Amino acid sequence: MQHESSAEPRDAVTISPGSHFQAAMVLAIIADALQIIVFPMFVEGAMSPADDVLDFGVAALLVRLLGWHWEFLPSFLVKLVPGVDLVPFWTIAVASVYRKSKRIAVAAEEDRQQHSDDPPSLLQGR
Repeated sequence: MQHESSAEPRDAVTISPGSHFQAAMVLAIIADALQIIVFPMFVEGAMSPADDVLDFGVAALLVRLLGWHWEFLPSFLVKLVPGVDLVPFWTIAVASVYRKSKRIAVAAEEDRQQHSDDPPSLLQGR
């Protein structure tokens, strides 16, 4: 297996997964705050087209930042039901994706450590 870091241009900007999760969480909190606090004061609430446009935009941006996760589907569908916007579903969805990714990362690290502690292969002695 070759290391492909030389294929990446030196001036390429990479964003760590932590930055993606932080941006996604800020986006989710802002969207939920708008839908719970701000929109009901100025527009007709959950029946508002502005609410639906915000949901479509948030869903697209979260998928762009974090990739597709099944946690986004219930959040999106529930947001289209009038009156259910009083629960911060976008924030809950991003927190769930973060928790799931941490659990996968810990399991992968444990697996890697287990394999590095294995005794050398018999083929290495040849």
